[in-house]
Amino acid sequence: MSATTDSPRGRLAAQLAEAVAEALRADLATQERALLVVSGGSTPVPFFQALAACELPWSRIDVTLADERWVPESSADSNARLVREHLLQGAASRAHFVSLTTADATPEQGVGEVTGRLEGLAWPASVVILGMGGDGHTASLFPDSRELDLALATAEPLVAVRTPSQPQARITLSADRLHQARRHVLHITGEDKRAVFARALSGDDTRELPIRAFLACPLAIYWAP
Repeated sequence: MSATTDSPRGRLAAQLAEAVAEALRADLATQERALLVVSGGSTPVPFFQALAACELPWSRIDVTLADERWVPESSADSNARLVREHLLQGAASRAHFVSLTTADATPEQGVGEVTGRLEGLAWPASVVILGMGGDGHTASLFPDSRELDLALATAEPLVAVRTPSQPQARITLSADRLHQARRHVLHITGEDKRAVFARALSGDDTRELPIRAFLACPLAIYWAP
């Protein structure tokens, strides 16, 4: 769902887009390429649209995802489809997008190929944009995931994830790889998400609320009602 620029969420998206564009410009002043890591879901759509309208040297920018459902890109559930439809438009279509899926039947089979794609990107990322679910998950680090401990601890860049609360298998950047960014942003909307984040700030059990894995980073919070 899009947000008009005169709504609180629309203004938030515009402010975040300008901050991200400035970060990318700053890094591109001293390096040839810059990497942006984004998240899926409905919340970032107006941000994607606002960022796509920013004047940037898009051909020097790599874009990838924090996580992805293991579905074809033609699926309405695909984060890659969301990015292509709302961010990689107009001049922004010149950015180099790296998806996290393959033609393999499972993420466990495809993780090696996707890891190879990620190795060629301009790490550390300029910016990682995180979202958060009502259960405190971020990327595909879910409280009920059997792979949560692995995703929080491994030095590998990617983890295949199976989560009882989610219908599709997923692939996610590990906490370690997400930590490897110059800037971290949490983009959330609604009173319910604000309440969950307040709970996260009041405790330290990362398994209960995995967003806590990023509270030790300098984390810029972008929130609107």
